[in-house]
Amino acid sequence: MTVLVLGGYGTVGAHLVRLLRAEGISVQAAGRDPARADRVVDLRDSAGVDAALADATIVVNCAGTEDVGLARACVGRGIVFVDISATSSYVQALEHVGGPAVLGVGLAPGLTTLLAVDALTPRSGPVDIMIGLGSGETHGPAATAWTYRLLGQRFADADGTSIRNFTGRQRFSVPAHAGYRPFPALRADFADQHRLTREFGVPVRTYLRLDSRLATLGLAALTWTPALQSLAPAHMPGSSDRWVALAQAADGSIRSAYGRGQSLATAVVAAITVRALIRNPVSAPTWIHQLLELDDICHDPLAADIRFDRS
Repeated sequence: MTVLVLGGYGTVGAHLVRLLRAEGISVQAAGRDPARADRVVDLRDSAGVDAALADATIVVNCAGTEDVGLARACVGRGIVFVDISATSSYVQALEHVGGPAVLGVGLAPGLTTLLAVDALTPRSGPVDIMIGLGSGETHGPAATAWTYRLLGQRFADADGTSIRNFTGRQRFSVPAHAGYRPFPALRADFADQHRLTREFGVPVRTYLRLDSRLATLGLAALTWTPALQSLAPAHMPGSSDRWVALAQAADGSIRSAYGRGQSLATAVVAAITVRALIRNPVSAPTWIHQLLELDDICHDPLAADIRFDRS
């Protein structure tokens, strides 16, 4: 059993490698830098990828590369492909790779997915997801690029209307200890809202905000002038690494989680997922909520620094 972490010395990957090794799981960090990688691989080189996959059992994609061909190369060999991407079109394509894969693994989607499913389970009706990210945390270039790539882009709402990213403001009641001042969140195209809407037959909508009001307003302004994206800072203004995620059901009840370091939280969810896969392998594309429940994360020692609440 060998886990190969693509981007294994990156912002998320380094945390994941450390967590898996602490669990006694054989893991290799893969990447282009021979000084930092256990296994050197350039994902643009198909022959090199084939060699890197030779003895892997599970591959976790933390590299920020959204290549369905890479997923097919893994599942075609019977290797479980785990992906942390939030990009809707890419994740929807992964649903059809025809082999063992786990999708929506991380903070959002991932933990947000489990919160929403927990909110949906005892009742029906729409669910709103809110993810708050600490703009003071140093994110990897892929995460920053992903956020800016949404500027000006549209996606289909649950009711069929076309929504522009970073519009449609809505306020949420955030747990007091999360350290977030009250101001609105903005609609954003995270993959799990579409999957859950289709699966449960009720509207699920995702909203994003940053801990900084200025940075959140900046996204709301730039989405109307995406040509000015080059003027956006490489690191958004903010002073905190705090994150918060919540799912609000139609009756007003809320499931929430919060902590510090979104990259670490993503790695924690990924590590718990990998451990679950070792016990219960999958044979087809599987979303995280088909493998885990919210309580599996809540009660796991790896998530000891994440606070959970149901209200």
